[in-house]
Amino acid sequence: MLAGRSPEPHAAIIDSQTARTSEADGERGYDGGKRISGRKRHLVVDTQGLILHVLVHPADLHDRKAAEAVLDDLRGRYPEVECLFADMGYQGLATWLEKELGWTLLIVKRPRRWVRVPAGQPAPEMPAGFTVLPQRWIVERTFAWLVRNRRLAKDWEGLPATTETWIYLAMSRLMTKRLAHAAA
Repeated sequence: MLAGRSPEPHAAIIDSQTARTSEADGERGYDGGKRISGRKRHLVVDTQGLILHVLVHPADLHDRKAAEAVLDDLRGRYPEVECLFADMGYQGLATWLEKELGWTLLIVKRPRRWVRVPAGQPAPEMPAGFTVLPQRWIVERTFAWLVRNRRLAKDWEGLPATTETWIYLAMSRLMTKRLAHAAA
């Protein structure tokens, strides 16, 4: 309300982050894409970067399969949500998402880097290095906010549910600071 927006989200953004685990007991797996042994943190956030839901699981579970689990928990919680922004890892999710939740999946793609140019023509200007992707930067910013908390820089917990609780606590702290600054 203070930001001049509806309190109910109309769009959501999903992504995952692989975090190394400590020597503590607990579930862990190997993420071959990032070559990290640990756990994945799946976040669903609104367009302001505030967390709607979190799921922590072993890193060897594919993003698309884990997305069904995290999104299934959102059923009925946010009736105003109409679309979900995601990266290419969630591409096969569109049918399930439409059938189960009635949401539309919007895949945000990276710009192409290599373009074939006929001889004698100048090459088109392509972004080099890091590129900010529409809507996706919001969830990446939320991950950055979370890892500012020492306890979340690495997964120190034995149980995934404990990590989920720490994520909610870190986000509650951030939201409390925002409310305090807005009230001042």
